[in-house]
Order: sequence, then structure tokens, then C-alpha cells
Amino acid sequence: MTRKQRRLVMIGGSLAVLAVAAALVLSALRDSIVFFSTPSMVAEKHIAAGKRFRLGGLVQPGSLKRGDNLAVTFAVADGSATLPVAYKGILPDLFREGQGVVAEGALDQSGVFRADTVLAKHDETYMPKDVADALKKQGHWKDDYGKPSASAAPQPVQGAMR
Repeated sequence: MTRKQRRLVMIGGSLAVLAVAAALVLSALRDSIVFFSTPSMVAEKHIAAGKRFRLGGLVQPGSLKRGDNLAVTFAVADGSATLPVAYKGILPDLFREGQGVVAEGALDQSGVFRADTVLAKHDETYMPKDVADALKKQGHWKDDYGKPSASAAPQPVQGAMR
């Protein structure tokens, strides 16, 4: 083998090892990535029981029920579909009916979403981008989402020097 051929073999071998490493990393990440779904997307995709994913939407008014030992059930809706959610734990302080929520967990055999993490919006104007996009897509978007409230607007300084 000439020097040029050895160099080409080394470069080709290095590229092959790099490709195998990249394929292994991507396959490992694919299993750990959790995608966002709305209740209507869950119904359309027929997600299998036990598969972890994130569920986002609005907490259905009148659906919140508290049980024993921090057990909570509520329904998450996106305008066209509703999915019951069961959670055991302390809910975020800002969790309430009619507000945006993202829950992480899996469906059980009966079709109830068993959440192990519940995230609520942190102020009156925040909504997760995925939830906002899903609401826009389905025509349930309010124009005042994402706009700063009147109390957050800068106020003129009184008595300022001219």
C-alpha cells in the first residue's frame, strides 16, 4: 500500500467509527426524548398505554377533584378533546381550573393519563409555546395571551424635571 492509500483507509475508517458513534447517540436520545401532545393528538395517534409523553392543554373548569393522600384528578382539554388526568402529589401553587398546564406521564389501560409531574403557568400571561401553538391551530386562541398586563406597563414618572 502506498502512503496515499493508507491515509485514505485511515480517513475512511475514522469516518465509519464516527458514523457508528453518532448513530448510537441518536438512538439513545430518541428513547429519552418526551414529545408534547394535546388531548386531540393523543386520540388521533392512538398512543399505546405505558408510553411516556407530555400532555398539554387547559384544565377543564369543574373537573378538579381532590382525594385522599394528595390524590388529584382533573381533565385537560384543548377545545376538541378532553383527557382525564390522575396525579398524586403536591400541585404547583398557580395550578387552577381554566389555566394552561403541562403534565408528564403515561396512559394507563383504562385511558386515564397517570401524571408524575405537573407544571402550571407561572404568571397571568405565560403559556407554554406548544400549548399556545396547539390552541392557535384549533382556533381557541385569545388575543390577550402573551401580552403584558396593564399593571406591567411602564408608568410615567410624575414630577420629572424638564
